[in-house]
Amino acid sequence: MTESHYHRYAVYYAPAMGSDAWHAGSQWLGRCAHDGLLRLQSVVDGMSPLTLAELTAAPRRYGWHATLKAPFTLAAGVNLQQLRERMAQLAGSLSAIPMPRLQVSHLDDFLALTPVGDTTGLDHIAAACVRELHALVAPLSEAELQRRRKAPLTAAEDAMLVAWGYPYVFEHFRFHMSLTGSLHGRVPQEVQALQTAAQRHFDGKTPDHMDSLTLFAEPQPGADFVVLDQFPLAP
Repeated sequence: MTESHYHRYAVYYAPAMGSDAWHAGSQWLGRCAHDGLLRLQSVVDGMSPLTLAELTAAPRRYGWHATLKAPFTLAAGVNLQQLRERMAQLAGSLSAIPMPRLQVSHLDDFLALTPVGDTTGLDHIAAACVRELHALVAPLSEAELQRRRKAPLTAAEDAMLVAWGYPYVFEHFRFHMSLTGSLHGRVPQEVQALQTAAQRHFDGKTPDHMDSLTLFAEPQPGADFVVLDQFPLAP
């Protein structure tokens, strides 16, 4: 696929392609964003495969990741090669860090892997991605702003949305790797079954270092995101 066909890009953290941590996340979601193939999902006690597929549909579209710079379109006059070059420079200016222990958590109304303990290093890398890549990014359209504003935002989050294209940046950033979409209205027993299954599934299969930035792309509006490249952080 040529770069002119990509609709949006995103800068994510993702485990190394081919690693146990990557395969575990891709299997949980039911799709590998690297090879584009579906994966047979884990068994959740008391839950049908169809229900599990429905509850993981939202994160499955984006692939196994933690957001560093949320999906964006390139500014006028900027191309994919320039984005790649800037990402390589940025990655080389950042140092790899140990990944805090990740646990399955109930975050807002969904499940995610979240860090336990000090997140200073993760927060620093995410903030650098937001700041250093911002000049390559087109401003949000009015329609995109309104879509984002359908979620309840504080005044500070709305200001971040306008300034940086995403409300959850800098002091509002929370590193997480989404495991489900919204669980609003689901009975507690179902949520608990999902959480227990996820804890079992990811036991010993979470990343131990944050050592790269990963460039994802959305080929067409609404299409599944795919991995384009990984850029190693400095040792």
